[in-house]
Order: sequence, then C-alpha cells, then structure tokens
Amino acid sequence: MSLSKRIEELTLELTNIKSIVGSKSELDSVNAVYKKFEEMDYYKENPDQLKFVDFENDPLERKSVVATMKGKKGNSNKTLVLIGHTDTVGISDYGNLQEYATKPFELAEKLKGVSLPEDAKKDLESGEWLFGRGIFDMKCGVATLMCIMEDISKDLENFEGNIVFGAVGDEEGNSGGMLSVVQDLVKIQEKEGFEYLAVLDTDYMTQLYPGDDNKYIFVGTVGKLMPSFYVVGKETHVGEAYKGLDPNQLAGAITNKLNLKFEFCDVAEGEVSLPPITLRQKDLKEEYSVQIAKTATLYFNYSTHKTTPDEVMVKLKKAANEAFTEVVDDLNDQYKQFCEASNFPHEELPWKPRVMSFQELYEAMKDEMGEELDTKIEEIKEELLKDKSLDERDFSMRVVQEVHKLWSDKDPVVVVYYSPPYYPHIYVEGSEPKDKKLLESVDEAVNTVESDYKIVSKKFYPYISDLSFVSAPKDPKIMEALKSNMPALDSKYKLPLDAMQKLGLPVVNIGPFGKDAHKFTERLEKKYSFEVAPELVKETIKNLLSK
Repeated sequence: MSLSKRIEELTLELTNIKSIVGSKSELDSVNAVYKKFEEMDYYKENPDQLKFVDFENDPLERKSVVATMKGKKGNSNKTLVLIGHTDTVGISDYGNLQEYATKPFELAEKLKGVSLPEDAKKDLESGEWLFGRGIFDMKCGVATLMCIMEDISKDLENFEGNIVFGAVGDEEGNSGGMLSVVQDLVKIQEKEGFEYLAVLDTDYMTQLYPGDDNKYIFVGTVGKLMPSFYVVGKETHVGEAYKGLDPNQLAGAITNKLNLKFEFCDVAEGEVSLPPITLRQKDLKEEYSVQIAKTATLYFNYSTHKTTPDEVMVKLKKAANEAFTEVVDDLNDQYKQFCEASNFPHEELPWKPRVMSFQELYEAMKDEMGEELDTKIEEIKEELLKDKSLDERDFSMRVVQEVHKLWSDKDPVVVVYYSPPYYPHIYVEGSEPKDKKLLESVDEAVNTVESDYKIVSKKFYPYISDLSFVSAPKDPKIMEALKSNMPALDSKYKLPLDAMQKLGLPVVNIGPFGKDAHKFTERLEKKYSFEVAPELVKETIKNLLSK
C-alpha cells in the first residue's frame, strides 16, 4: 500500500477517536498512538525506545508518547525532533451532529442536509475533502509522521542519524504535554549524546487570505505574550463624580491605545504579526452601589516575531502613560466646562499620570517594607494557590492586587505585568549554523518534490503552537524582564525555561492543507495533505540528517 494511502487510513482511524482537550478522552488517542508504534517491528525489537511521558501534576493523569528511532548507517549523533499533538478542541459547535463529529464519512452525509457556507458546500460536494473534528488539526499531521517513521524503520541500514518523536496532548489547552516532553528531550539528549538539529511539526496549514492558492511551509514560529494591566483609580460617590477617577475610563483608554493598532505589529523580513487584541476587560467591583469602581483589569493577546519581553514592556508602559495622560487632560477639560456652565469655582483636578511595571512596584515597596515584602508575597501566593477556581490569569491579577494593597501609596496608578502563558517566538534568520542548515534543507525539499502547487516558504508559523517551547531567549536582561514581571511564574504557572534554553532549536512546520480549524466545517484537502506534504516532510528529514 502506498504511503499516501496508509496516511489516509491512519488519519481516519485517529480521527474516529475522540480526544477533546482537558478530558480523559485525550488518553484514548495517546494510547492508540502508542499501540500503533508498539506493533512496528522496530519497537518489538527495541521496546526501551518507546515510552509514555506523564504530564506534570495533572489531575487527569494525561501522558504523551515519545518514540526514539536510531539509524544504523554510520555512527551519527545527528538527531531530528518531530512533534504532533493528539488532542482536539471540543465538539459542541456541531450542535445536533455531535455524535458524528469524529466520523468523517457519516458526517459528510449529515452535512448534506445542513445549511453551509458556500465555500464549505462546494468542498463537500467535490469529494476532494474530508470533514471532521481534528482531521485537519491535527490527526493528519500525526498520522503523516507515524507512517514516515514506519517507512524509515524498514530500512535503517541505509538511514543515517536519529529521530525522536513526541506525540503530545493538551496543545489546545495549556501545552502540558509539550512542557513535560521538552524536559524529557533534554534527558534523552544527555543520555544518548544526541546532537539535535531542529524540530519539525506537521500542524495544519491554511489560506492566509481569501482566495489564497499558495501552500506554505513555515520556518520559525510566532510568539505570544499576555500584557496585563492592573488599574487603580480613585473611588467616589456618583453624586460627586469629579472627585474620583474611574478605572474603567483608564482601562478603556488603554484598550483604545493598544487594541488592533498596527504600530504594535512586529515586522520581520516583510512578515507582519497580528496586532494586540483584548481578551478581557472588567472592573473589580463585586457589588452594586453608587460608589464608582476602585480598580479594573485588562489583558491582551500580543504576538511577536522579534520583539522581546523587555522591549514590549517599554512599549506597554509608554502606551499606558499616553492613555493615562489623555484621560487626565480630557477630564480637566470636561470639568472646566462643567464648572463654567454651573457657575462653580474651578481648580485643576489632582490626578497625575503614573504607570509602573510590576517590578517597579516591587522595588518601590521594597524600599518601604524591606525583607518583609518577600515573605508577604510568598504568603499571598500560598493562600491564592488554595483556590483551585483561579486560573493563571486570575491568579496573576490577584497577586498584583494583594501586593498593591500592602503599599502605603494609595494614589491612582497603572501596574503593567505579564500573565501566562508565554510562548517565545523563534525567528530562524539563517545566521546560526543550525538555522542555515534548516533553511537550506527546506528549500531543497521544495525544489525536489514535484507537484502542481505553488509552495511558499515563510518565516513564522502564524498560529500559537508547541513549537515555541523548544527555545527561549538566553539574554539575562530579557529573561529578567519576563520573570520579574510575571507574578504567576514558578508558582501557579510552570515553564521549563532552563530546558527550553538548553534545546535552543530552530523549527519548521510542514503541515496538511485544510480550512476552518475549530469550526464545525473543519475539513482536510486530500491530494496535497496525503500526497505532497508527506513528501516534503520526508525530503526535509533526509536533507537535514545528510548534511
């Protein structure tokens, strides 16, 4: 049976297995992957090279699969890391078709009776697409890597180098699978003496704009920060409105300053990251009363291509200061008009723009409290950890809130900090030997594989993915800006930064083609996904290990 046909069969088999992120069903998919490897002759002969890797402190006891394969040609330590995620998002978007969400053939029949967008309807009728939850994101990618490894295992006498494959879970959630596998990769490297060259993922690829006919390979990946703002205003009775400072007004001004603003896009080699966008904005008043809110909070999704956490913090503080200044100026203007119209005496309002990072708040309070501050912060974190209902974002905000309450200074202020998660960007520029080798290997693969498609190599995989966790900045200044301004780090939020720095690998994503990930019309285009993409993956593996 041809490689493409075997990939199609395994894709359907894996898609049939429900594996919704954050549920026990994730284990069903992982166990199926393990069993498939276990059936290969190579792992019957080398069972020690196939294992489960447990998530850290996971209440669901989830695990990933790590499969190592060693070539027998020569004595090369060159090793390529492959990754793919086995979980999917939920199926509630399928409505009354949920029972068919993971059954592509039955789902196709049911969709014929559903009102679909014109593009999806056309693809359904063509017979060239397969529909189903996870078939595109990313059961096909996992099946591709597994079938290629099976092929390689049958001719290891002529295969030089090694492969380590991690089939990870929780990618659609908090990346618990990848974060544990990253640490295992370091252990494998130290034990085996492997020289890791790069990481290859086969996550999905789709159109970048309407009518886009290109097919893409991404060498590198986008990063993500979560800039967060704790806004302290001044409470007042609504009957004395100008005696207070509304934190909602300040929060709204910060949103207007940052939200979807192109100036905060990261541009590298002509490729542009998405601008920041709010993920939450609310005041922290718990009850109804005619007192205005005292505090508010908001946080953003912030994509990066080359800008580092220390540089982003400078931009955030500047933007927040400009927003604060504009609010104060506007309030003074409005208050003056109000006083003139009311025949009241007018004095300028007392508010002064003030913005500081969490690190700067800490330093100001350290001068005041000394060593007692560190003890208090640890006590705050320990107490908050007892509340299991708090996610990493809420935990971070509460730490900032409780620390700020200890400060004797009660004047309005905006405190800027980072909430989890943090995904480092990986910019493969080509200046380092491993970067150059990966870029050359991909280019050669594109030029070697014959197809009717226009295949374009780009710099950054545009969707947040587990690729980010195989590297992290090594500059102490950059890491200090992250650590000192992310209050949840090393308590509620664990990130294996040391392991990520040790790996420090360039990355590439060569995925199947489809449309509508995370929608009920999620679908996979068969020809490119089963015939062309696997050949590109094979050639890239061969090129990397033979150089």
